[in-house]
Amino acid sequence: MVTWINALARTRNRIGSALTAVFKRSGAVDEDVLEELEETLLAADVPLRLIMEWTTSLREGYRGLDVSAKSMLRERLLRALASCEPFDWPPAPRPHTTLIVGVNGAGKTTTTAKLAWRAQAGGLTPLLAATDTFRAAGADQLRIWADRVGCDVVAGQQGADAAAVAFDALAAAQARGRDVVLVDTAGRMHTRKPLMDELGKVRRAIQSRIGREPDETWIVLDASMGQNAITQARQFHQVAPLTGCIIAKLDGSAKAGFVFAVVHELGIPVRFAGLGEGMGDLTPFDATAFVDALLEDE
Repeated sequence: MVTWINALARTRNRIGSALTAVFKRSGAVDEDVLEELEETLLAADVPLRLIMEWTTSLREGYRGLDVSAKSMLRERLLRALASCEPFDWPPAPRPHTTLIVGVNGAGKTTTTAKLAWRAQAGGLTPLLAATDTFRAAGADQLRIWADRVGCDVVAGQQGADAAAVAFDALAAAQARGRDVVLVDTAGRMHTRKPLMDELGKVRRAIQSRIGREPDETWIVLDASMGQNAITQARQFHQVAPLTGCIIAKLDGSAKAGFVFAVVHELGIPVRFAGLGEGMGDLTPFDATAFVDALLEDE
């Protein structure tokens, strides 16, 4: 299983030497130190507005304190991710329904399957809803993953109404007593209005069947996109209000600092992170482990 230290290696390699140089500077945190710190965090794709808040806080808070710049920065990074508490499926209501959204290529279908595996490993009975009826192989891909996980899947034929598939999947989950339903939607560009409108229809179909909106709506973001993914997420947020985010492919990115942008700019917590390709490498987001791996000296 991939560790946080290994997963953040690319980001740390990009900024590690500069951070180490800053942290080893003795004496007051002067303007040279702060400027170097700003440049280093920018290289990791941390939002400029957030960097300015942190450096201002460091400038004002360091005076007269016998504490290192590293420990002060660590405290501020953790504070920025305070909303990202580890997720666990609640005992009610059942079936707990999560809508998974995102653009093409973000790793959405694979992530959905890994969530099912994690739910099953926790003693729950998941059901996958393959509402990607846009691509010829969309449903087939999720069927293959369902076989690997060993869970139920409800899928539609290519060209079928995605909202109807979602409705049928919820009906099947209720009839079979399944605990968790994960609704994998078609990858769609945030600029394509017809596809975004279809996402709204899927939400309404879920509400029609279970009498409430999806319990969770999570967007899968490709870590290699960095802050460019924030624009995508904002558009999805307008159509299907997001309750959380999953960061995929974190191990392949040198821009892990954009995680702070997700929380700061969108106001939603990070729920899971993909640290590797293995089934168990999709892990609940751990803010402390993330920050400590980011600031690791080696």
